[in-house]
Amino acid sequence: MARTGRTERSGSAGRTATSAAPVTARGAAARLLEQVLRDHRPLEAEDSAGPLAPLPPADRARALRLARTTLRHLGRADATLAPYLSSAPPDAVRMLLRLAVVEHFVEGAPAHAVVNEAVEQVRARRGGARLAGMANAVLRRALATPPQDWAARPPERLPDWLRKRLVRAWGAAAVAAMEEAHAQGAPTDLTPRAPGDAAALSAALGATLLPTGSLRLGRGAGQISTLPGHAEGAFWIQDAAAALPARLLAPRAGARVLDLCAAPGGKTLQLAATGAAVTALDISDMRLARLHENLGRVGLPAQVVTADALTWTPEAPFDAILLDAPCTATGTIRRHPDLPHVRGADALRSLVAVQAALIDRALGWLAPGGRLVYATCSLLPEEGEDQIAAALARHPGVVVLPVDVPGADPDWSAPGGGLRLRPDHWAAWGGIDGFFMAALHRPGAGHDIAPQPR
Repeated sequence: MARTGRTERSGSAGRTATSAAPVTARGAAARLLEQVLRDHRPLEAEDSAGPLAPLPPADRARALRLARTTLRHLGRADATLAPYLSSAPPDAVRMLLRLAVVEHFVEGAPAHAVVNEAVEQVRARRGGARLAGMANAVLRRALATPPQDWAARPPERLPDWLRKRLVRAWGAAAVAAMEEAHAQGAPTDLTPRAPGDAAALSAALGATLLPTGSLRLGRGAGQISTLPGHAEGAFWIQDAAAALPARLLAPRAGARVLDLCAAPGGKTLQLAATGAAVTALDISDMRLARLHENLGRVGLPAQVVTADALTWTPEAPFDAILLDAPCTATGTIRRHPDLPHVRGADALRSLVAVQAALIDRALGWLAPGGRLVYATCSLLPEEGEDQIAAALARHPGVVVLPVDVPGADPDWSAPGGGLRLRPDHWAAWGGIDGFFMAALHRPGAGHDIAPQPR
């Protein structure tokens, strides 16, 4: 697969330099950066022998946080280091330098502590004794950069294959705003099991009640599992944008509903909470294990099916279907900053074909009068607006329904129907994931699906 993000040097020096380093959160974070930038593997790739494996849970979380934060500010870090590097250091050392710069300027760690720990990490690596002095000198000078100079540097730029498409779709100013939103990261949002409890739950958690009914936690909220109501299943983690497709579908109690490509299951929980009879289908047993856990914690019923939606056939039609289709996930870069480095344009064409096939199959499974909500966490029109336009051309008589989602911003309205959300939207609230969603209606002799009372 051709990669379009920043590619690091490869070779024996880069691959062996980490072998003697002690296992620490910072050392693991440096190895995670190599995994993403050199090997083009996701931060959380399943690997029992990966960088995070030897760490206890607290250090594992810290390593992931450090790696994500560094990826969000990679360009700023490199620009800050560049004047003091006469030649490119080995990959492993370069990652430690980047981590140190970001930890100081973004996380506020004291310069002397950051320098000392980074130099020790460099020295502990194979061949690091001769590079420790260089790391010390470079970091002391780089960390003396005035904070305002750091802040004035432009945010991490999207890879060309993606940026060019987004500029064509939304304009250069919007893309620059998205890049700035990506640099800010993503807060944690919760979906209440009972929407009517949102205000009280917000007060109990010290969370912000967002216009669409999601709850947004502050940065210092702590472990989610220790929050009031978690053990009782009063809420689950779900970005405010990801909670909207199920609200757009809004099935009535007792309706036969399919959650297609369901894992990890936030939308399944939403649909089951309406009283609908939900079938949750996904191809991945591993991802469905998390769905089973969440259903058990929250105490909601759903029939869970492991199958490939492109070959599976239901026993009977559904009144409503939610299709959260596989996509490039470009709308989630603010929470997954490794994505631009591990995915490229070559995946887009095959994903678009799969999305179209899934739409066609799902429409064929609808009962007369049923509705299908199609959604993707993508910023690309090819995976959103263009898919709906093509589906309408392939299926005469199918129409796009008006959007009825309380709290939805009028600026999210897509020209051909549905909602188009971008990371630069809701800036005053802390941003939101990029998403597209639209509700398709199949007319027929059967009953229409009446939305739940709001």
